[in-house]
Amino acid sequence: MAEDQAKPRSRAALLLLAAIALAAGLATLYWLDARSRIGATQEELARRLRDIENDAREARSIARQSQEGMREAQVKVAQLEARLAESQSQQLGLEALYQELSRNRDEWQLAEIEQVLAIASQQLQLAGNVRAALLALQLADARLAKTDRPQFLPVRRALARDIERLKALPVLDIAAMSSRIDTLVAGVDTLPLAFEERSVAARNETRDSERGFWSRLGSEVWGEIRQLVVVRQVGSSEPPLLPPPQAYFLRENLRLRLLNARLSLLARDEAGYREDLRAAQAWIRRYFDADSKHTADAVNQLKQLSAASISFEMPAISESLDAVRGFKSRRTRSAG
Repeated sequence: MAEDQAKPRSRAALLLLAAIALAAGLATLYWLDARSRIGATQEELARRLRDIENDAREARSIARQSQEGMREAQVKVAQLEARLAESQSQQLGLEALYQELSRNRDEWQLAEIEQVLAIASQQLQLAGNVRAALLALQLADARLAKTDRPQFLPVRRALARDIERLKALPVLDIAAMSSRIDTLVAGVDTLPLAFEERSVAARNETRDSERGFWSRLGSEVWGEIRQLVVVRQVGSSEPPLLPPPQAYFLRENLRLRLLNARLSLLARDEAGYREDLRAAQAWIRRYFDADSKHTADAVNQLKQLSAASISFEMPAISESLDAVRGFKSRRTRSAG
């Protein structure tokens, strides 16, 4: 009985020891597994820490590079801002210079146009030179149109009105007519007289040189007597006999008549102009050779000049001058 009871106890003890050993083995296995896991975890953590440190170093390096790049960018931005400020200052200076040059150019141009119009106005009023005044107005308008400035429109409108007024005038070239009269004045000495006494005297002197002393003396005495008494037939159709002194004064008086006609033309005195031309034409027909080409041309020129009317009133171009001067004064006040 005792042995039978001891056997179960020994089996229970063996089972207990086996259970303890199994538990110890399992605990050992668990501990080894846990230790290996802890080691692997530590290695993983160490690896990750190294990676994090490497990433941190790279990040710090990148941050340093970024800071350096930022500093360089800031330096470049500062340089660009300085250059921008300098360029803006230069641009403002250039704009001011351009405005000054443009203002000066406009002032010079307006001064030139004013001078041209003043000279044209003088020519128009003193000499009646409509063509010169019209050309001056058209030149001024072309120069203003070339600038294409809207502020010049009032001046250009005034120029256009004066141009239309001059174009509406009768076609009368005072300068050309005056030049034709000057040509007639210069050709007075070339007109042949109807009875040239000098040629007769020259032929008489040639004959006298062939005679003897007494014959020449008698001719000279007879010539002196002839100069004391002059007999002329009134109402005769023959051309009058003019001695050399009278022929000289005739040419001078004819020249004076033509010069007076030119002065009357410039002064637009139609009555005096026509009277001087009529007297000159009558003298040429009476005292000069009508068969000569020079005489016929002179008479035709006088007829053509007498046919022109010079009594119309000459307009002024004061509107254009006033517009230019008013524009200049307004610019001066605005600049001041």
